[in-house]
This record gives sequence, structure tokens and C-alpha cells, in this order.
Amino acid sequence: MPRIDVVEIYRVHLPLVYPFRTAYGTDDAVEPVLVKLRSGRFHGWGEAQPFICPTYCPEYSAGVFLLIKNVFAPAIVGHEIDSGDALRQMIACFKGNFFAKGALDMAWWDLFARTRGEPLWKTLGGKGPDIEVGADFGAMERIDALLGKIDQALKAGYKRVKLKYAPGWDLPVIQAVRGAFPDAVFHIDCNSGYTLEDLGMFKQLDRYNLAMIEQPLMYDDLVDHAALQDQICTPICLDESVTSLDKVRKAIEIGACRWINIKPVRVGGHTPALAIHDLCQEAGIGCWVGGMLESGIGAAHCLAAATLSNIKYPCDVFPSSRFFHKDLSVPDWHLSGPSRMTAVDAPGIGCDPDPAMLEACAVEKAVIGQGG
Repeated sequence: MPRIDVVEIYRVHLPLVYPFRTAYGTDDAVEPVLVKLRSGRFHGWGEAQPFICPTYCPEYSAGVFLLIKNVFAPAIVGHEIDSGDALRQMIACFKGNFFAKGALDMAWWDLFARTRGEPLWKTLGGKGPDIEVGADFGAMERIDALLGKIDQALKAGYKRVKLKYAPGWDLPVIQAVRGAFPDAVFHIDCNSGYTLEDLGMFKQLDRYNLAMIEQPLMYDDLVDHAALQDQICTPICLDESVTSLDKVRKAIEIGACRWINIKPVRVGGHTPALAIHDLCQEAGIGCWVGGMLESGIGAAHCLAAATLSNIKYPCDVFPSSRFFHKDLSVPDWHLSGPSRMTAVDAPGIGCDPDPAMLEACAVEKAVIGQGG
């Protein structure tokens, strides 16, 4: 039973290889918050990456750092925690803040897996270390540049391509993409960029045989998504709207979606992610694992979650070079084959931050517990 002796928290600044453009803006860098739980000779790492500003969700990096430092870490230091559910109960009185809770929960699972001497994917109940991954492309300056990138991805063996979709980069883009690649698997991610007033446009999208439309409406909505799904044929996938098991239950009951994107950190960590996965499996709702431009630490957690049995679609887990000139994790991550990644056969997530790089990139850090 791990006893939490020390909590280390780091907010780091990592420039991106190129700007990442979505319906909510452009990001040139990310500031993930890394959490290290220490228990005797063992440790575990978690990561929260809600972006520098509260654009994807109400949380943001500096706020996550302060909340873990001032509230969550002092609440758990010195306690023996024997399960993810026990950890959740210890901080259940604090409302929301799923990214901050997720970083702690994921660090606990990494710690727990390391104490067992087994890979995290196996501790979570995954079916094997290999996962299928897809290619993603944000909004670009020109459609022809996007078509070139898609062509490269398909020739490299990627089995599906995800396209960011936003006002000004929408229907004409899909028309051009489907015209150039009539048989490829595509889906679009709207990042909450539209409303029900755009129903006509969404009905037009039905003709392009998309695998799904990810988060078309407001980031916290379920009801309007149900209304939209009732009027279009293309499956809706919920992302930002899914922050808890209860919201997933309601989404399924009202028919708000046919797919669920599970981002472990967005729902509060692996503990609720496992419950969401199981509920969706019982309801016949397929899942896949998304990413948040995490460092290799967060990517390792996503990779482990993507090994679960109801993950039915290529996931957003990326090689380190996709976003960073140099990743924070050692080792960093690479494709193990076309459209494929493989978790390492090592205890826990199988990687740690490079100590020198962690120090160099840290914007702020804190140590809570013995010696803190």
C-alpha cells in the first residue's frame, strides 16, 4: 500500500515545433504540469496539460500548478492510498478541476504499477502493449499544403486522419480533402466551434462519409449534441463535454453521441477513465484515446489507456517529434510500425523526465512533504 511521502510539482514551458491551430486559437507552446509522487524507494509520474490559457476548458496550467501545490498535495501527503478510488475520495470535496485531479491520479497509477513491477498497461487491464494511432492536422494557411500532408500520412501507412475544423477552415476544406482522397478514413474535430444554428452545414457534411464529428458544439453541452445527432447521419463523438462518468451516462441515455473520446487527464485520471470505458463497452459505444499535446510523460499514460479492450478507433498518441524538437521524457516515443505505437516492457509508464531538461524548462516548482 503506497504511502505518499513527497509530492513534487513542476510547471514547464515547452515550445512546439510549429503553431497548433484550432477553433479556439493558436498555441506556440504548452506548459504541462508534471507531478511526481514518492513513496519510499518508488515513485510515479503524472501530467496535466490543459493549455496555458483556459481555452480548451476552464482549467489552465498556472492554476493547475497552484491548486495541486496549495490544496491537493497537502491533502494526500503522509497518507497511505491503496487505490485510485481512495485517492479520489480524499479530494472529492473539491469541485471540478479534473486536470489537476487527473495528474495526481495518473501519478498514483504509475507509482502503483512500479511497486508491482509491471507495465502500467497491464495494471490497467490492457489487452497488449500495441496500439493503433492516427495522423492529425490543424488548420493551415492553404488547402494544398494540407493535401500534401495528408498524402504523406496515408503513404506512411496511417489508417485514419483527423482534421481540425473551424469557421473559415471548414466545408470547402472537406470538399477538397474528400475529392483528393475518396476512400481514406477521415474525421473532423470542431473543438466546440459551432452551434445548432449551423445545422445546415452539418447536414451537408453527411455526404462526405466521415467517421465522426468530434465535439461540434459547446464544451459543456450534452442536450444540443443530442438534438444534432438526431438530425444528422454522421456519428458525433464527445470530447470536451465528457468530464465524468455521470456525464457519459447522461450522454448515452439521451443519445448525444455514438463515440466517446477518453482523455484520461480530462476526466480526472485513469480511475474514472476505466469506469467510463467499461460503461461505454456495456452500452455499445466505441471509445478511443485522445491527447492534449502532452510531453512523453502524458503520452505514456495515454498509450497505456489505449490498450483497453473497448478502444475501437486509432488514437491520438504521437511520436515525440510530432510536437517537440526535444521531448521531456527519457526515453522518448517513436512509431513501432505504420500507424502503430508500442508501450515499453518496463514497470509503470516506462519513462521519466530528463532531470536536466526538467530543471531547464521549469517555470516554477514545489515540493510538498518530507524536506519540502
